[in-house]
Amino acid sequence: MKKSTKLVFYLHISKKSSNFAHQKLKYITKTTNIMSVHTQTAKVTTTTIRKMKADGEKISMLTSYDYTLARLVDEAGIDMLLVGDSASNVVCGNQYTLPITTDEMIFLTKGVVRAAHRAMVVVDMPFGSYQISEEEAVRNAVKIMKESGADAVKIEGGEEILPIIRHIIQAGIPVCGHLGLTPQSVNQFGGYGLRAKEEKEAEKLLHDAQLLDDAGCFAIVLEKIPSALAERVTNAVSAAVIGIGAGNKTDGQVLVLHDMLGLNTGFKPKFLRYFATLANDVNNAVKDYISAVKDSTFPNAEEQY
Repeated sequence: MKKSTKLVFYLHISKKSSNFAHQKLKYITKTTNIMSVHTQTAKVTTTTIRKMKADGEKISMLTSYDYTLARLVDEAGIDMLLVGDSASNVVCGNQYTLPITTDEMIFLTKGVVRAAHRAMVVVDMPFGSYQISEEEAVRNAVKIMKESGADAVKIEGGEEILPIIRHIIQAGIPVCGHLGLTPQSVNQFGGYGLRAKEEKEAEKLLHDAQLLDDAGCFAIVLEKIPSALAERVTNAVSAAVIGIGAGNKTDGQVLVLHDMLGLNTGFKPKFLRYFATLANDVNNAVKDYISAVKDSTFPNAEEQY
């Protein structure tokens, strides 16, 4: 509670004269107690994410590529929005994530940032934007942050790109790492299969996670790895670990929004759960619209000027 002083004015008319010149303007002071109300929603930051891990609070993350859906997801209370290079598949219809460019990622991220009043917005650095050199990587990371308004960047890879990650963090840009199945390396892996099944690769992944943590990554995405390994990584690092196809012992989960809404019915890996089946709803709505147009029942009299 805090006190607020209110001035209340009234007009005093002299008994000796009704002349306005003799009228006196007086005031009394009233002090009232008013409740302090905070209407601004607290923005999720890297500090928030680290605290959520420390407190044992699970972190929710979804992809988003446009203003309209990002606004709905943000209003629902999501913690983090990822403008993933999966937009290459979901938005552009490409088979792989590789074709999408830095400028295209910036364009998509701008709309998501405008919609996100609470959620932290993380954007993927696309293939080719950080692999060439440390200088090129920092330049592109700065460009992405300046032009998109995002809160952080996400980068795929471990020890082999550690100097790049360090330089980007030193430039003042928060970095989320990404290990396990890294889609930008699909051609090297030969597909999208489960990663780190064997002990050698599992130990390398754990080592890479510790290196990313030591370098200052505030979070690490683990994709499509055994749940037991994901749990080991989660317990070994101070960075928040976000899983996708990595079991439920990580600090949080991420899914592609269009997948979990059931819009992409042709894609159903083991780790994906449909939380809605909007493909049917969209299909039926469009069919109803077509029928209404064809039989001239749309627009009706109430829908005309």
